[in-house]
Amino acid sequence: MEQPLSVAVAQPRCTAYDVAANAVAHAQAVRAARARVVVFPEMSLTGYELDAVPVTPDDERLAPIVAACAETGTLALVGAPVPGPHIGVLAVEGAGVRVAYGKMYLHDGEAARFVPGEPAVLEVDGWRLGLAVCRDTGFAEHAAKTAALGIDGYVAGVVHADHEAELHGERARRVVAEHGVWAATAAFAGPTGGGFDRTSGRSGIWSSDGSLLAEAGAAPAEIARAVFSRSARA
Repeated sequence: MEQPLSVAVAQPRCTAYDVAANAVAHAQAVRAARARVVVFPEMSLTGYELDAVPVTPDDERLAPIVAACAETGTLALVGAPVPGPHIGVLAVEGAGVRVAYGKMYLHDGEAARFVPGEPAVLEVDGWRLGLAVCRDTGFAEHAAKTAALGIDGYVAGVVHADHEAELHGERARRVVAEHGVWAATAAFAGPTGGGFDRTSGRSGIWSSDGSLLAEAGAAPAEIARAVFSRSARA
C-alpha cells in the first residue's frame, strides 16, 4: 500500500515579472511547508502577466527553489509561462526542473499569446496527481480527461478575484464528488496583473469524501497543509 502523501498549498508574495525574487519566495515557502508536494498558484513565478517571457527549465534563477527542494525532499509545482508557449506548471525537485503541464482551457486574452496543453499526471510516491491550471477547473471534461489517465488526486494553481473566493472550493468539491479523488488548489494572494488588484487567497485541500482538510487565509505568504491517506479515502 502506498504511503500517505503530505501536500501543501502555498500563496507566496509575488513581484510582477521578477522571477529571481519570486523564486526566493517560493524557496522560503517550500522550506516552511514541510511537505512532500507543494502546489503554487497560476503563474506564481511571474505574476499573472501575460506578456512575461517564458521560463525555461534550465533558467538559473530557479536555483533557490531547486536547492530548497533538495534540502526538504519536496516536489514543487510552480506556476509560470513556459515554452510552447503555455501557461504552465514547472515540476521542481532537487534533481532539476521540467515542464509538467500546459493549461488546456485558455481565456481569449490568454489564447492570443499561448497554446493549449494536454492532460497530464505526475506520480509521486505511488500517488498519481492530475494537473490543472485555473480555468481548466471550471470544465468537467478537463477533470474527466485527466481522471481517465488514472489519478488519486487533482491539484491546481489558480488566480481568482477576491469576490470569487468560494469558486475554487466549489470546483474542487465537484471533482471530488465525480471522481472520488483528493484535491488541492493553490490560489493567488495579493495583487497581480490582468486586472486582479485583489485576489482571493484561501488555498485549500479537500479529502476524497469532500471534507475541507486545510485552508489558508486571504493574505500572501500563507500556507495550508494536509496529508493524503489511503485509509481515509471514501
